[in-house]
Amino acid sequence: MIRVPLWDLFAGELRRLRTDAGLTQEALGERVSYSASLVAAVEQCRRAPRAEFTERCDEVLNGGGLLVRIRDALMQEALMPWFREWVSIEQEATALRSYEPLVVPGLLQTEGYARALYEGAAQFVGEAVEQQVAARLARQAVLDGPTPPQFVVVLDHAVLARPVGGPKVMREQLEHLIEMARRPRVHLHLVPETVGAYPGLNGAFVLATPADGDDLGYLDNPLHGTIVERTVDVNSLRQTWESIRAEAMPHGATLAAITEAAKRWS
Repeated sequence: MIRVPLWDLFAGELRRLRTDAGLTQEALGERVSYSASLVAAVEQCRRAPRAEFTERCDEVLNGGGLLVRIRDALMQEALMPWFREWVSIEQEATALRSYEPLVVPGLLQTEGYARALYEGAAQFVGEAVEQQVAARLARQAVLDGPTPPQFVVVLDHAVLARPVGGPKVMREQLEHLIEMARRPRVHLHLVPETVGAYPGLNGAFVLATPADGDDLGYLDNPLHGTIVERTVDVNSLRQTWESIRAEAMPHGATLAAITEAAKRWS
């Protein structure tokens, strides 16, 4: 995968602002509370810039928001072209309903879990992994805003048992799920392992409710994602969602099950 041009631009502007301020990488690292090795990695395009790092550098170097703006554009450009439209829909939705039979949804993934997926399932390597991980984590800001969408997630029990990234990554991921589920607008439900064949086994999907207008759906596959807009298809997804939701455990019982699963990964 070719490096995103905006990543080169970000690295160059960070280096220019740092040099103009008369700071070494070590000095900048001290001022923004990050290591000099991380500053060097970002300037050499070996690590994608994270939001907090970018904001601190922009403030310390008097960038006037330049680094933040470049990073925002970088995160958008790093997304697969067919996924960008859905991310825009996701960011403006008042409610999101997500079903995942195989993995934790992207909006709830930890950095380690996301990296393991990109390295293993998507088979990205090197800097391409860092670009995609950073873009995925940036998407999660939608849940941190002043008016986040109501986010209802149904997971199949298999998600808790698949060793994505190994025991440490799994424990951190499940603990993160519990933490996120304590938010008033995030609701988790688990389809228990005792349930046999049910409609959700046909594949993952998301339903988004915009502030005005009709619901939209999103389907993922190994090649690209598909936005579902036709009324008949959206209605079909709604019916499937209701069938899946009927098989799932309540929120409280789900958190108890995830807590027990996290202990087993210790």
